[in-house]
Amino acid sequence: MHHVDQLNKEIHFWVEKLDLLPHPEGGYYRETYRSEESIQNGKRQLLTVIYFLLTSENPSRFHRIKSDEHWFYHAGSPLTVHVLHHQKHEKIRIGNDLNAGQTPHAVVPRNVIFGSSVETNEGEKFGYSLVSCAVAPGFDFEDFELLDRETLLNDFPKHEEIILKLT
Repeated sequence: MHHVDQLNKEIHFWVEKLDLLPHPEGGYYRETYRSEESIQNGKRQLLTVIYFLLTSENPSRFHRIKSDEHWFYHAGSPLTVHVLHHQKHEKIRIGNDLNAGQTPHAVVPRNVIFGSSVETNEGEKFGYSLVSCAVAPGFDFEDFELLDRETLLNDFPKHEEIILKLT
């Protein structure tokens, strides 16, 4: 129990110090940058950046956006970004242990379906990950599509296990 208490204190620390709010797809976030430069006749910023904190109990549910999203690892446990393709379930492991197949930076291409889960060490059931996400062209909730379980199971029947976890 002591380990979980310590993790809860760390999560509370990050949420409080970074002024994070609940995100509709799961976890906590705060936008830290929105470029002044825009495209599409001023309709879209060139770049937006957020802090994004996820916990093992509060993952990022499957969604899709219309821009590329860059992920940068900061603290906590490694994070797995799950990208659904019809033929495969791609796992991008974000963290600092390069020998374990993790990367401190990864890109999720626009228009793909993806969600994220926190990796925990063997024997642990709880953890958190703090990352930043940079979206270009800039993020707009108008381009955000949260996907439901039934649609995903119909479209990706081979990936039932991860769909049940992230919907």
